[in-house]
Amino acid sequence: MLLYPSTGEVIRAEEALRQSGLEVAVKGPPPDLRQGCDMVIEFSLMQEMRVREVLAERNLQPLRVAVAQDHLLEPVSLFQSKELGSYLMVRAANMKITVDRRDRRIVNVSGGGCPDVPYLAEMLVGQTLDAAPEPRSLGQTLCGYALQLAFDEARRQCRG
Repeated sequence: MLLYPSTGEVIRAEEALRQSGLEVAVKGPPPDLRQGCDMVIEFSLMQEMRVREVLAERNLQPLRVAVAQDHLLEPVSLFQSKELGSYLMVRAANMKITVDRRDRRIVNVSGGGCPDVPYLAEMLVGQTLDAAPEPRSLGQTLCGYALQLAFDEARRQCRG
Protein backbone atom coordinates (compact mmCIF):
# COMPACT_ATOMS: atom_id res chain seq x y z
CA MET A 1 0.00 0.00 0.00
CA LEU A 2 1.16 3.49 -0.80
CA LEU A 3 0.47 6.18 1.80
CA TYR A 4 0.44 9.85 0.80
CA PRO A 5 0.00 13.08 2.76
CA SER A 6 -2.77 14.45 0.52
CA THR A 7 -5.63 13.30 -1.64
CA GLY A 8 -4.26 15.16 -4.66
CA GLU A 9 -1.08 13.09 -4.52
CA VAL A 10 -3.09 9.86 -4.30
CA ILE A 11 -5.08 10.89 -7.37
CA ARG A 12 -1.94 11.81 -9.35
CA ALA A 13 -0.13 8.60 -8.31
CA GLU A 14 -3.13 6.41 -9.18
CA GLU A 15 -3.39 8.02 -12.61
CA ALA A 16 0.36 7.62 -13.29
CA LEU A 17 0.30 3.97 -12.28
CA ARG A 18 -2.80 3.18 -14.36
CA GLN A 19 -1.32 4.99 -17.38
CA SER A 20 1.73 2.74 -17.00
CA GLY A 21 -0.51 -0.31 -17.23
CA LEU A 22 -0.33 -1.25 -13.56
CA GLU A 23 -3.36 -2.62 -11.75
CA VAL A 24 -4.05 -0.58 -8.62
CA ALA A 25 -7.01 0.18 -6.36
CA VAL A 26 -7.69 3.18 -4.13
CA LYS A 27 -9.00 2.15 -0.72
CA GLY A 28 -9.31 3.42 2.80
CA PRO A 29 -6.26 2.83 5.00
CA PRO A 30 -6.34 0.40 7.91
CA PRO A 31 -6.70 2.32 11.20
CA ASP A 32 -3.12 1.50 12.24
CA LEU A 33 -1.70 3.11 9.11
CA ARG A 34 -3.69 6.33 8.92
CA GLN A 35 -1.44 9.27 8.24
CA GLY A 36 -1.89 12.01 5.74
CA CYS A 37 -5.11 11.52 3.79
CA ASP A 38 -7.74 8.83 4.21
CA MET A 39 -6.89 6.92 1.04
CA VAL A 40 -4.15 4.46 0.12
CA ILE A 41 -3.20 2.87 -3.18
CA GLU A 42 -3.20 -0.90 -3.09
CA PHE A 43 -1.04 -2.85 -5.53
CA SER A 44 0.37 -6.35 -5.92
CA LEU A 45 3.65 -6.86 -4.09
CA MET A 46 4.97 -8.49 -7.28
CA GLN A 47 4.71 -5.08 -8.98
CA GLU A 48 6.57 -3.13 -6.30
CA MET A 49 9.74 -2.49 -8.32
CA ARG A 50 7.77 -1.18 -11.31
CA VAL A 51 5.49 0.88 -9.05
CA ARG A 52 8.49 2.54 -7.44
CA GLU A 53 10.06 3.24 -10.88
CA VAL A 54 6.90 4.89 -12.23
CA LEU A 55 6.47 7.02 -9.11
CA ALA A 56 10.13 8.09 -9.11
CA GLU A 57 9.89 9.10 -12.80
CA ARG A 58 6.92 11.34 -11.97
CA ASN A 59 8.30 12.64 -8.66
CA LEU A 60 5.37 11.11 -6.72
CA GLN A 61 7.19 9.52 -3.80
CA PRO A 62 4.82 8.24 -1.09
CA LEU A 63 5.19 8.97 2.61
CA ARG A 64 5.42 5.25 3.17
CA VAL A 65 5.04 1.87 1.46
CA ALA A 66 3.40 -0.67 3.77
CA VAL A 67 2.81 -4.38 3.36
CA ALA A 68 -0.48 -5.85 4.54
CA GLN A 69 0.71 -8.93 6.42
CA ASP A 70 -2.43 -9.77 8.34
CA HIS A 71 -6.13 -9.01 8.33
CA LEU A 72 -5.67 -6.08 10.70
CA LEU A 73 -3.72 -4.27 8.00
CA GLU A 74 -6.13 -4.98 5.16
CA PRO A 75 -7.22 -1.83 3.39
CA VAL A 76 -10.94 -1.25 3.59
CA SER A 77 -13.27 -0.66 0.68
CA LEU A 78 -14.22 2.94 0.10
CA PHE A 79 -17.67 1.79 -1.01
CA GLN A 80 -20.86 1.26 0.92
CA SER A 81 -23.98 0.25 -0.99
CA LYS A 82 -27.58 0.25 0.13
CA GLU A 83 -30.63 -1.11 -1.66
CA LEU A 84 -33.73 1.07 -1.27
CA GLY A 85 -36.47 -0.75 -3.19
CA SER A 86 -35.64 -0.27 -6.87
CA TYR A 87 -32.98 2.29 -5.94
CA LEU A 88 -29.30 1.70 -5.31
CA MET A 89 -27.30 4.19 -3.26
CA VAL A 90 -23.52 3.92 -3.48
CA ARG A 91 -21.30 5.87 -1.12
CA ALA A 92 -17.61 6.41 -1.83
CA ALA A 93 -15.74 8.29 0.87
CA ASN A 94 -17.96 11.35 1.48
CA MET A 95 -20.05 11.29 -1.71
CA LYS A 96 -23.26 9.42 -2.52
CA ILE A 97 -25.00 8.67 -5.79
CA THR A 98 -28.47 7.12 -5.99
CA VAL A 99 -29.65 5.33 -9.12
CA ASP A 100 -33.02 3.89 -10.13
CA ARG A 101 -32.13 0.35 -11.20
CA ARG A 102 -35.17 0.15 -13.50
CA ASP A 103 -33.78 2.64 -16.02
CA ARG A 104 -30.26 3.33 -14.62
CA ARG A 105 -31.25 6.99 -14.08
CA ILE A 106 -29.34 9.03 -11.50
CA VAL A 107 -31.92 10.40 -9.06
CA ASN A 108 -29.67 12.01 -6.44
CA VAL A 109 -26.09 13.14 -5.78
CA SER A 110 -25.19 14.27 -2.27
CA GLY A 111 -22.48 14.56 0.33
CA GLY A 112 -19.12 16.21 0.54
CA GLY A 113 -18.37 19.77 1.37
CA CYS A 114 -16.66 20.91 -1.80
CA PRO A 115 -17.93 23.96 -3.68
CA ASP A 116 -18.54 21.97 -6.88
CA VAL A 117 -21.06 19.46 -5.38
CA PRO A 118 -24.17 21.44 -6.45
CA TYR A 119 -22.76 21.72 -9.98
CA LEU A 120 -21.94 17.99 -10.08
CA ALA A 121 -25.47 17.17 -8.93
CA GLU A 122 -27.03 19.50 -11.49
CA MET A 123 -25.02 17.91 -14.31
CA LEU A 124 -25.76 14.30 -13.31
CA VAL A 125 -29.25 14.08 -11.80
CA GLY A 126 -31.77 12.98 -14.41
CA GLN A 127 -29.10 11.43 -16.65
CA THR A 128 -28.67 7.68 -17.12
CA LEU A 129 -25.43 6.03 -16.08
CA ASP A 130 -24.71 5.46 -19.78
CA ALA A 131 -25.37 9.03 -20.95
CA ALA A 132 -24.07 11.01 -17.97
CA PRO A 133 -20.70 12.73 -18.22
CA GLU A 134 -17.91 11.25 -16.11
CA PRO A 135 -17.80 13.18 -12.80
CA ARG A 136 -14.00 13.44 -13.12
CA SER A 137 -14.52 15.45 -16.31
CA LEU A 138 -16.62 17.99 -14.39
CA GLY A 139 -14.60 18.71 -11.25
CA GLN A 140 -11.13 18.56 -9.75
CA THR A 141 -11.93 18.31 -6.04
CA LEU A 142 -11.86 15.40 -3.60
CA CYS A 143 -15.66 15.32 -3.87
CA GLY A 144 -15.49 14.99 -7.65
CA TYR A 145 -12.95 12.20 -7.31
CA ALA A 146 -15.04 10.34 -4.71
CA LEU A 147 -18.16 10.82 -6.84
CA GLN A 148 -16.33 9.27 -9.81
CA LEU A 149 -15.57 6.22 -7.67
CA ALA A 150 -19.22 5.95 -6.58
CA PHE A 151 -20.37 6.47 -10.19
CA ASP A 152 -18.11 3.66 -11.44
CA GLU A 153 -19.30 1.34 -8.66
CA ALA A 154 -22.95 2.14 -9.42
CA ARG A 155 -22.30 1.29 -13.07
CA ARG A 156 -20.69 -1.97 -12.03
CA GLN A 157 -23.58 -2.92 -9.76
CA CYS A 158 -26.29 -1.87 -12.23
CA ARG A 159 -25.06 -3.77 -15.25
CA GLY A 160 -27.96 -5.00 -17.35
